[in-house]
Parts: sequence; C-alpha cells; structure tokens
Amino acid sequence: MKLTLWTYEGPPHVGAMRVATGMTGLHYVLHAPQGDTYADLLFTMIERRGKRPPVSYTTFQARDLGSDTAEVFQQACRDAYERFQPQAIMVGASCTAELIQDDTGGLADALSLPVPVVHLELPSYQRKENFGADESFLQICRKLAKPTERTAQVSCNILGPTALGFRHRDDVTEITQLLNAMGIAVNVVAPMGSSPADIARLGAAHFNVLLYPETAESAARWAEKTLKQPYTKVVPIGVGATRDFIAEVAKLAGVEPKADESRLRQPWWSASVDSTYLTGKRVFLFGDATHVIAAARIARDEVGFEVVGMGCYNREYARPLRAAAKDYGLEALITDDYLEVEEAIQALAPELILGTQMERHIAKRLGIPCAVISAPVHVQDFPARYSPQMGFEGANVIFDTWIHPLTMGLEEHLLTMFREDFEFHDDAGPSHHGGKAVPASAPRAEATADEGSTPEEAVPPVAAEATSGEIVWLSDAEKELKKIPFFVRGKARRNTEKFAAEKGLTRISIETLYEAKAHYAR
Repeated sequence: MKLTLWTYEGPPHVGAMRVATGMTGLHYVLHAPQGDTYADLLFTMIERRGKRPPVSYTTFQARDLGSDTAEVFQQACRDAYERFQPQAIMVGASCTAELIQDDTGGLADALSLPVPVVHLELPSYQRKENFGADESFLQICRKLAKPTERTAQVSCNILGPTALGFRHRDDVTEITQLLNAMGIAVNVVAPMGSSPADIARLGAAHFNVLLYPETAESAARWAEKTLKQPYTKVVPIGVGATRDFIAEVAKLAGVEPKADESRLRQPWWSASVDSTYLTGKRVFLFGDATHVIAAARIARDEVGFEVVGMGCYNREYARPLRAAAKDYGLEALITDDYLEVEEAIQALAPELILGTQMERHIAKRLGIPCAVISAPVHVQDFPARYSPQMGFEGANVIFDTWIHPLTMGLEEHLLTMFREDFEFHDDAGPSHHGGKAVPASAPRAEATADEGSTPEEAVPPVAAEATSGEIVWLSDAEKELKKIPFFVRGKARRNTEKFAAEKGLTRISIETLYEAKAHYAR
C-alpha cells in the first residue's frame, strides 16, 4: 500500500463501514488490530453522526499473534450478536488482519448464529474504499434479496447512497420528491436508510435508480440479471442531466415525463448580466468520475466555463472519464496522487478549481478559487441546511457553490479602480483568498530600499541584484508582470525565467517578457 500525507480513498474495509453505518439492523464484525478503530472518527467527527458506527473490532494486539486469533474473532462475533441483536451480521478483515489469513466467513458460519452472515473478501492491497462499498452492498444483496411479486403501483429502488457520501442524504430527498411527482413510488432506498428486511424486498420494485455508480453499480447489474430489474444510467446532476434522467425514468416506468421546474433558477441566473462576466472562465475538475463527468457538462453547457482539465482518482472508472474528456478535447488525468493533481493545476493555471477536499487545500496554497464537488470531503461539506447536488434544486445549489468563490464583474472593476489602495494593490493579494493587506507605500519585498516609502522614480532599474548568475527582473518588467491577472502571473513568471535561461540571459527586461510571451503562444 502507498503511504501518503493525503489519500483520496481509504482501504476497502472503510467502504464496508460506509455501507454498514448507513444501514439499520446490520452489524459489521471487523477482524482488525488495536488502532484500526480510527475509522470511527470519519463518521462521528466528519459526518457529525450522533452515534458511533455499528462496527465491532476484534482489536487483537501483538501478543495475540502467538495464540489463536481465530478464537478472538469468534468471541467478537458472539459478543456482537448478544449485545446488538442485529437482523444480519457482516464479517471481514482489515488490511492488517488480512495478512493473518484467518477465514472470517468460515469462522462466523461455524458459530451457527441465528441470523444471516454476509462474508466479505476485500483485497486490501489491490483495491480501495469505493470498491469496498460496492462489493459489500453487492454481497448483502446476494445474501438477502430474493425475487418477489412486484408492487401494485409502479415503484423503484434508489441504490447507492452510503454514510460519508457527498450530499447523499439530501440527494435522496430531492430525487424521491421528483419520482413521487411522476407517480412513481420508492420501494427501498439502499444501502443508506435500509435494514436487512428492506433488502429482502428489493425485488418488489419494477426498476432501480442508480444514483452513485461507484458504490452500487455491481448490485444494480446483479439485480438486472437476477431480479429482472433494469436500472437507470443517467446521474441527475445538473439541469440537462436531470431532464435526461426524467425522460429515462418515464420510459422505464411507462409514465409521462412530468417535471416541476418552478423552483429552478440556475438557467436564468447563469444567463443574467452578472453571470455573463463569468463566461469563459477556465476551470479544472477532479474527483470521483461520476461527479466530474456531470460537473464538466454543467460547467461548459450550463454556466459557460471553459473546461481546461479534468480527472478522477478511482481507476475503475478511468474508461468513461477518458471518453468524456475527449468530448472536451482533453486527455483525462487518472491518478490517486494529489501531487500529480497539483502539478497539473499549476501547469494549466485555471481560474476555478472544482474538486475534493484535497483540491481545496491545493487551491488555498496556489491562491485559486475552489468549490468542492466530490468526496473525499471534510466536515464543512456536511451542512445542516438542505443542500442537494441532484435534481433541479441541486442545480441551484451548484450554481451558488461554484459562483461564490469567483470575483464577479463589478467587484473585479472596483478592484482594478482601487489597484493602489492599501487593501487591494497587487502585493496585498486577493482579499477573498485570505491575503493580508500590506500598505501600498511599504517597501516591496523584491526592492532594495530604506525604511518607509520609496517614490516610484527612485526605484532602481534592477529589482534585485543578481548573485552567482541568478536571473533578476528589471523594474519595468516587474511592473508589467503585475498587470497580468494574479491567477496566471506565476505561470507567466516561470515561463519567462525559463525562456531567459534558455537564451542565456541573466536580466529580464520588458522586451524579454514579451518575447517569452510570443514564444510560448506559438
């Protein structure tokens, strides 16, 4: 496994925990060493859950490895059943316990517990969190769901929402309302909010609505084959996708594609005078493939941004993301290394980043506006308010979320007017990024001057003296550089210095700056 400061996905057993924590009446017995209980914090701290996950750990220690860890696991199963009295038990091993090679499924079956036992075999050193959630939900469905008589009213199951999911709680509410307005009942929402008894009646629905392919596509494919339930392929994120989703659902259900768009404001607001200033803004997207593909469509077709880069961290969905990227004339970035993502962002110099919690950190360091569109997320992305990403209200929420970090037209005009003001001059940095105001009269960091202000005409012709062949900027070039917008200024500086080094120049004049610009524009 790769050790890193940040990671987009945890090990597979965290995905299994997301499924178990979202459900009721299910208990997960996890064969794991002391210390793996850290995963509880993901739910109690980040998702602000009022109770800890329904997970029992064996918490074996180093001294237990010389004895019978199998007995430790079986005792944990007995204790979990006696204490929690669940409708079903799910058993598996963490990445560390996997090395012991105890057969958790066989050990649990040998106990002959009076409830169904779901076995998990998650390859911790080959796969990650989303796979763990997807595989866990699949095994639960295989164990518990059976063919049954369909409901009298046309109904569907909503598949995919889990604990720790990005806005899953509110997405389910929004899509349920949309389906009900079309005369379609929701039979079961799973795994989040369901019990083993609910899973047993999944087969009563006429079709399935797959909201999150990363966590439920395997179960949807299994239900299509075993329960004869077709499933939706369109994820309703954005106005266009929601309309496509409604048409797809109507066809599956045999009803009219009705939709109430009275509360939909995003299209008009995107076309308003203030928002037209945002047309053409360069945007970079990164996250899970489903949200990135949906966000790219919104960015280009519904808000008017220019998509300059897109990628995902879940390699299982690399193929559909690469196909989507081709539609934008791009090559998709498929990586789970945040340093590669940061390097790509620096090279592209976008005006807005749409990403995960990791990209939010990257954006802060680079001084670029950012909005979160995908897990992994932090505590602020589990708001108390109603804040879906799906459906028409989700489109409204997305518009606000994306637009607010950007500088609007009038604001940009005022910032330019007051360019030399103590709060808004270039050295102060953009205030909405947390830059600290520095008096415009204060000595610039790159200028050599005495205490106090330095009249412009007294600025020396060289901004800094060269040492041992170091490249320095002449003052006229430095002034001209400051006219370039802050979000691409760093790239312009790096390109110019690279150009000067290739030409053997140690001083950069205004002519060098424009020669470099012409060189890289070819």
